[in-house]
Amino acid sequence: MANEDVLVMGPATLYIGAFGATEPADSAYASVPASGSWTDLGFTMDGCELSIEQDYKELVADQSVDKMGARLQERSFKVKVSLAEPSLDNLLVVLNDGTVASGAGFHTYTPAFVTSATQPTYRALIIDGWASGGGRARLIIRKVLSTDNVKLKYSKEDQTVYEVEFEGFYVDESTAPWKMITQDPS
Repeated sequence: MANEDVLVMGPATLYIGAFGATEPADSAYASVPASGSWTDLGFTMDGCELSIEQDYKELVADQSVDKMGARLQERSFKVKVSLAEPSLDNLLVVLNDGTVASGAGFHTYTPAFVTSATQPTYRALIIDGWASGGGRARLIIRKVLSTDNVKLKYSKEDQTVYEVEFEGFYVDESTAPWKMITQDPS
């Protein structure tokens, strides 16, 4: 008989690293990733959402009224989150590149000055959350870019956040673009 232990609720922690950064061992699902390779993106608002879109092409034959099967034609995956810490370091992340500098009592952000032919700065993303059964879950997305429009709004009623959507991409023929690790229920 099922109980509430199989239901999942709770926030996730997001870490960003360089594309190709050393991933934590699968057995380290409950520990903080190495600080030299991974940076905590800080507090978030309204959760962290993973969406996976799949496009299948149906196989049909004149001799059958039933569909014969399908083949995956395209898959895309995205992580949508609002970063509740609108820092210059997070602005660099959501705009994929640039320079953060500091002076006596101030910091600056300067966006990258690039052309459309410039190779973007890909990164990797770790989402640490909760698994069914009360354990921990870790999702590692190995190659991402912030691809949506970036918004920064100051208002009397609402908290200022960076709304960001990270899109995942193909890595290579021997590496899956993402992996999920979950802790076995006790």
